[in-house]
Amino acid sequence: MPPVSPELISPRSTRVSAARRLARRNFRGKDRLFLAEGPQAVREAAGHRSGGQATLVELFATVEAAERYADIVGEARDAGARVHLASEEVIAEISTTVTPQGLVGVCRFLDTPFEDILAARPRLVAVLAHVRDPGNAGTVLRCADAAGAEAVVLTDASVDLYNPKAVRASVGSHFHLPVAVGVPVERAVAGLREAGVRVLAADGAGDRDLDEELDRGTMGGPTAWVFGNEAWGLPEETRALTDAVVRVPLHGRAESLNLATAAAVCLYASARAQRASGGCRTVTQSQ
Repeated sequence: MPPVSPELISPRSTRVSAARRLARRNFRGKDRLFLAEGPQAVREAAGHRSGGQATLVELFATVEAAERYADIVGEARDAGARVHLASEEVIAEISTTVTPQGLVGVCRFLDTPFEDILAARPRLVAVLAHVRDPGNAGTVLRCADAAGAEAVVLTDASVDLYNPKAVRASVGSHFHLPVAVGVPVERAVAGLREAGVRVLAADGAGDRDLDEELDRGTMGGPTAWVFGNEAWGLPEETRALTDAVVRVPLHGRAESLNLATAAAVCLYASARAQRASGGCRTVTQSQ
């Protein structure tokens, strides 16, 4: 079991500098490492493995946090991570939050090749096309995880999966389901359709109504939802690639739904339909 290193006092130490630079995308890509902050994300990272390797590489913890979350620190050690006791000044230097929680983990990249996702024959997928806000991307990932989706795909026009804001917003869901990154939207739609997945665009200007689709019984099969940019939605050329463009009905006076809320509604509608009698999950589970 790797020992806990002596307390790191200087924010200018080599280890602290190496971790701090992961706040920048170019260094994350070069090192293929990212930061996970807070007890929930660190706990999930400590229990995650990919390709036979532990995901959590290092853990920085204040003395107070190491005592409060002794079980998480123990899990990190068991996973083979190097654990550093750090001063609050050091944690503040590494952290990207205003009020750090005393735990910051350094993790290996964990994205999945798109071909592997297709080979698994997914039944529910969220595709983020042109999504630029990292908080929204992380929240949609969390919604997909909660709805029981098997995968998330980020197109090459979307935000970095490992942006610290995206990691925080997912609250650990980064470590729960396969995510493919940098996939051209044309390839994403074509590949999913070849895998037997119906591809739906979620758009407020859609010519089909989600409630009507549910009433018709068309939502029970394998489905991928394509979600667009927060401000201008999906471009026409992307909508044209999909099997249908579906809007979430607004029964009240609100002008629209934000991206994460619309994604949650769509994903849960599919999850509910798939679990109903005759849905693809019911069929799969009965075989």
